[in-house]
Amino acid sequence: MIEFWHNPRCSKSRQALTLLQARGIEIRERRYLEEAPSLEELASVRAALGQPPAVDMMRVGEKLFRELGLSKTDDDATLMQAMADHPILIERPLAISGRRAVIGRPPERVLELL
Repeated sequence: MIEFWHNPRCSKSRQALTLLQARGIEIRERRYLEEAPSLEELASVRAALGQPPAVDMMRVGEKLFRELGLSKTDDDATLMQAMADHPILIERPLAISGRRAVIGRPPERVLELL
């Protein structure tokens, strides 16, 4: 099963979900804006992504990123906490399968989990 962190308003997220559904993959959809992940969950996903810099998991173009005074050069702890406090900053979509995860940018990346 793939846990799919999803924002249905995002076209890339919808495209990635459709790719998985078309292959008959069992999916647990998580609307992460409504069911925000904890800091611990974010750390676990970061590990599954291969420990990228926290900024690589973020929507740095999001207006809130600037409003909060965040910078691409902020330390990982600051950026991780910002994502926990403001899940809109989490890059989407995120597909998680066991100890592996991918960010679906482009959407076809989610197929790497199959």
